[in-house]
Amino acid sequence: MIMFWIGAALLAAGAGAAVLHRAAQAGGVDALADPTLGVYRRALAEIDDLADRGLIAPQEGRASRAEAGRRLLAAADRQAQPVAQSGRPWTLIASASVAPLLAVAIYMAIGTPGAVDQPFSRRLAVWLNKPELSSAPELAAALHALASQHPTDPEPLRRLAVLDTGLGDPDGATHALRQALAIAPGRPDLLGPLGEIMVLKAGGKVDGDAQAVFRRLLRSEPKSPVARYYLGLADINAGRKDAGLAGWRGLLADMRPGDPRAPMLTRDITSVEQTGLPAPEAPDVPPAAMSAAIRGMVEGLAQRLKAHPDDAAGWVRLVRAYGVLGEPDRQGAALTQARKLYAGKPDILAQLDAAANVAK
Repeated sequence: MIMFWIGAALLAAGAGAAVLHRAAQAGGVDALADPTLGVYRRALAEIDDLADRGLIAPQEGRASRAEAGRRLLAAADRQAQPVAQSGRPWTLIASASVAPLLAVAIYMAIGTPGAVDQPFSRRLAVWLNKPELSSAPELAAALHALASQHPTDPEPLRRLAVLDTGLGDPDGATHALRQALAIAPGRPDLLGPLGEIMVLKAGGKVDGDAQAVFRRLLRSEPKSPVARYYLGLADINAGRKDAGLAGWRGLLADMRPGDPRAPMLTRDITSVEQTGLPAPEAPDVPPAAMSAAIRGMVEGLAQRLKAHPDDAAGWVRLVRAYGVLGEPDRQGAALTQARKLYAGKPDILAQLDAAANVAK
């Protein structure tokens, strides 16, 4: 490989020298070869020819010849003088020739020309085997590659959707989940996150497309808490309060004792009974129905930042995620730590403040 770069440097040096040498020669060409003068001379000859053949009137011929002659004289007066040579052209030529060779010499002195190349496939393997040491873009690239290598396996796409959600890319997550569902239609662990992400993208509204996804989820998993919660919310928002509350009460009755989602759901039921609306302080995507996959994604991001805190974009995503999850204490702790890390960078601090307020 190093021989290739030496050869490339020699070719670059030769090309640079040739170009500058030709430019130096062209700079001394006399401007007497200005083609404008020849044009007007030919015009005069053509006017004389037309007059001799009787194709133009004598008076018109004299006027045309006078105008062409005037333009010829004016062009001759404007004729440029030969370009003055400044400096020494051979100095420039030598500089252009030496620069590529000098670059190779410096690389040989302080670089690592003998380092073994690391194929992309090997890097992908490292990213997958040690995800805690990989950046989010590296993990995304690895999961894309896995999905291409295993087109009948929806798992890499599911994991990619979880990663995209943590990166604040709901469009990418939606696309990955739809691809996974094309491979494995009806899988609850794909339909649930897809519906939740659609609600997230709609600002907490359960629109018709999201309702269709949750109904598909119910056909695959009739007791799904995620589907039942959001379909009840859709009924309440559409003015079907009794139907929505009935669905939520049934969901609450089916929850096991000690289920951490029960208090949030009870609060929402009480709020709808009293005001007709869910509790106003509830986040856009209520924790009562938040999937374990999304929570696991946020925990993974937090662990990665703990090991490798120098990731401003990761801190912004973590602060935003805690806000969406409705965990103000953890959001505040993450925000405080990130502000200390980036105290001297007002642009990052502004992004952190915006992320802290996104779910308020």
